[in-house]
Amino acid sequence: MQKTWLVVPCYNEADRLEPDAFVTAVTSTPGLGFVLVNDGSRDATLDVLEKLRARAPEQLVVENLEKNSGKAEAVRRGVLRAFDLGAELTGYWDADLATPLRFIPDFAKLLEREELVMAFGSRVQMLGRRVQRNPMRHYIGRGFATLAALSLGVPVYDTQCGAKLFKTTPALRSAFEKPFTLRWSFDVEFLGRLIERQLEVGDIDVERQCAEFPLEEWIDAPGSKLTTAHFPRIAYEMASMFVRLRSVRAMKALR
Repeated sequence: MQKTWLVVPCYNEADRLEPDAFVTAVTSTPGLGFVLVNDGSRDATLDVLEKLRARAPEQLVVENLEKNSGKAEAVRRGVLRAFDLGAELTGYWDADLATPLRFIPDFAKLLEREELVMAFGSRVQMLGRRVQRNPMRHYIGRGFATLAALSLGVPVYDTQCGAKLFKTTPALRSAFEKPFTLRWSFDVEFLGRLIERQLEVGDIDVERQCAEFPLEEWIDAPGSKLTTAHFPRIAYEMASMFVRLRSVRAMKALR
């Protein structure tokens, strides 16, 4: 596998982290490393991460944010660190391991296709797949996914799965240059930035070069930071993304 550094944002994850899983992943997969970002946790997360790093210091890096900045900024800072480490592939993976780490090589294999620059997990409930989601969160999530697809103007099924891997191309690097403005929908803003790059620079084609990877297994882990109380804010963020991209597309049409 190409040199891969995956970012794992962590906020108050001391009781949910599975250190052995990360050690097993890096010892069994040559070229793989993790940037573990402590996002100003109030519990013992930093201590857990430092002890984990000591078990494989060449492949486990800890990035400590003293102040809680939110998942979007934790991911962004971690990805920038991955760039500095010389990653050929990078991305981010949720700390709860709802998507098991053993699927990372499958994502990397998909990216061996020359035309693809990004692969991201898609939680599709189908026969023969072990995708377990809380029913209420599933239906709310499908509503969110519909809003996201409409806002972006591309037929994406699942923007919010916390398992994404991409090549460190100029287009992908540019998406992390500035802090994200959407707190709860930064995955959508991430794709939105790529679409803007496509319209303005033309060195990426989101529909042709980004692929969703239907997961064989995804288990809804307890302790999610997202609750139904956040959905009005999320709907507002989706609307702002729609307006933003509509404006960019309109300007492009006038040129």
